[in-house]
Amino acid sequence: MIKVFVMQTCPDCASIKQQAQNDPRFQLIDIGEHARNLKQFLMLRDNNPAFDKVRQRGTIGIPCFVLEDGSITFSQDKAYLSLGDMTHAQESDKAEDGASCSIDGKGC
Repeated sequence: MIKVFVMQTCPDCASIKQQAQNDPRFQLIDIGEHARNLKQFLMLRDNNPAFDKVRQRGTIGIPCFVLEDGSITFSQDKAYLSLGDMTHAQESDKAEDGASCSIDGKGC
């Protein structure tokens, strides 16, 4: 199962939440829903090198996909591909890995 860290107010998360909510291969974890969810995400974000570029850009790093092998991606396409699902993966991923929701309020 792939863990997907999202937040209700994140515009980049909306379509992912809609697609993954009824898919048993995904566990949606809304970091704004409960402090334990936020703490789980912050532990991951503060300690995993996959977030180095995210922190440098001042972005939050959601949506974030923790794949079954423990690796992290910020690409929905890569998450689907890790499941061998070619039908949901897009041909190109426009968003740069981790380029989501700016901490400075300038948007996603």
